[in-house]
Amino acid sequence: MDFQAGILRDGSPMESLEKQLICPICLEMFSKPVVILPCQHNLCRKCANDVFQAANPYWQNRGSVISGGRFRCPSCRHEVLLDRHGVYGLQRNLLVENIIDIYKQECSSRPLKKGDHPMCKEHEDERINIYCVTCEVPTCSMCKVFGAHKDCEVAPLQNVFQGQKTELNNCISMLVAGNDRIQTIISQLEGSCRSTEENSEAAKRELCARFDALAEVLEEKKQELLQRITREQGDKTAFIQNLICQYKEQLEKSSRLVETAIQAMEETGGAAFLMNAKQLIQTIVEASKGGKLEKIEQGYESMDAFSVSLDHLTDAVHALDFDVAEEDEEFFDGEEEDVEE
Repeated sequence: MDFQAGILRDGSPMESLEKQLICPICLEMFSKPVVILPCQHNLCRKCANDVFQAANPYWQNRGSVISGGRFRCPSCRHEVLLDRHGVYGLQRNLLVENIIDIYKQECSSRPLKKGDHPMCKEHEDERINIYCVTCEVPTCSMCKVFGAHKDCEVAPLQNVFQGQKTELNNCISMLVAGNDRIQTIISQLEGSCRSTEENSEAAKRELCARFDALAEVLEEKKQELLQRITREQGDKTAFIQNLICQYKEQLEKSSRLVETAIQAMEETGGAAFLMNAKQLIQTIVEASKGGKLEKIEQGYESMDAFSVSLDHLTDAVHALDFDVAEEDEEFFDGEEEDVEE
């Protein structure tokens, strides 16, 4: 039997006692085992674990050696430090458990109150307490017996609640891991962009140093080749910057999904959680399956192809061009003229 707040409607001492036996998280009678926090406030062990998991969403995924964590007491905001056993290392409050047993015996014959639990729209006096597996929606017992779900397969609400909450937690971990990979790629792209710019400047300095040693007859050719380097630099940096913007956009979208999912994890009501959890999980799964973004090839930032040999005679200056290796020809547009020596 469910002993909710508000079972007793008079102003008796038992009503005051009842208020002291209500968990501030689930707003129901403390369920065994009751744990006692360092600040002397009580929580259901399951509720304490939910609060702890919400504050430490990746605590379960830290490998075989589990470290401790922390969360704040919902009653006084006192910070509770836990060891590697998590909430299972907290002390049970046996006195409160005994009081609850006595209280339940005294109140077993009293009527229940609806409370704040979500109620069925079809049967206003029925609480949503089961989950229709066939239709994938929470419903009530009357809908299963006489209503729209009488031919459907159903399951306990709490079982589906825990299952989808676990699935959502796994989705969050998956998103976080994906964000780490994206951030690594962004860092690599930013490094490639810097290397491209540095190599371009180095190639420009080398080219200028060689052309400055020649007569004015080399000036026109020098400007032509400088423009080709600048175009190549612009094309490469523009391509890399575009990739960086794409990865940052994907990271921003994924981070917003993580925040939304973490907020959903803070929902303690099974029915209220299930009303939005499936759509959120589908959104996360679809986001994680998103198309892979393009990457640059190894050595893409290299500007080594833009080098010239100035061992030619003055009358061959107009035939000068960059020394192009066969493997680098794919980076140039148009056909190259043969250089006569």
